[in-house]
Amino acid sequence: MSSILVEIKEQVALLTLNRPEKFNAFNREMALRLQTELDACETSAIRALVITGNGKAFCAGQDLGEVVDPQGPGMARILAEHYNPIVTRIRKLNKPVIAAVNGVAAGAGANLALCADITLAGSSAIFIQAFSKIGLVPDTGGSYFLPRLIGMQRAAALMMTGEKVTATEAASMGMIWKVIPDTELMQQAQGLATQLATMPTTALGLIKQQLNASFGHTVETQLQLEDQLQQRAAATADFREGVQAFLEKRTPHFTGQ
Repeated sequence: MSSILVEIKEQVALLTLNRPEKFNAFNREMALRLQTELDACETSAIRALVITGNGKAFCAGQDLGEVVDPQGPGMARILAEHYNPIVTRIRKLNKPVIAAVNGVAAGAGANLALCADITLAGSSAIFIQAFSKIGLVPDTGGSYFLPRLIGMQRAAALMMTGEKVTATEAASMGMIWKVIPDTELMQQAQGLATQLATMPTTALGLIKQQLNASFGHTVETQLQLEDQLQQRAAATADFREGVQAFLEKRTPHFTGQ
């Protein structure tokens, strides 16, 4: 069976990490397959995306058996060819990416969840920056996203101690957006994705570009970017439809164009 399950419904792609016997830990095959499926989601037929895990875990991070295998890819290739391209693809994808964390998210799995645009977690989910426990440092964008989400002090403490964070704690410190009862997680994640898929997709992608750039910009540079991207948004058919629907006091029908 494939290491990534794919389901497409109502212009939403659901990608499910599928190594449940390994708590969805990444090996090379799964990492490369996820990249392929993310590339496939570039099509205009897909307007939102959900990433989740099969079984009891979201993702336990890297399969350590592959790391220590003398015939394995080695740490340098794992980062350069597995995780860094995955994070880059998610952040450059010009449509919303939702992470639905259904269980343990550890190491690279935790940081995969945090690089999504919107992260939901089931009530039993746990986040662990597990790297220091085995003498490693955070990867998969963790050292970039986590301090921006929760601040330097909390990020340093979680990365250095490897302390477990419950879904409720994660939400309270701003690490994720919402905690959902386990039994409702996928329904709500897919509902949110379906809602976003009916919205002006180009504008949502441009919002993502603004957020990607904001932490590295001065106020002046960010204002220039807002000017540039607002002009692009104002040239879309969805903007014209949104204004017309407002004037006609009706619900807009956005096509993503």
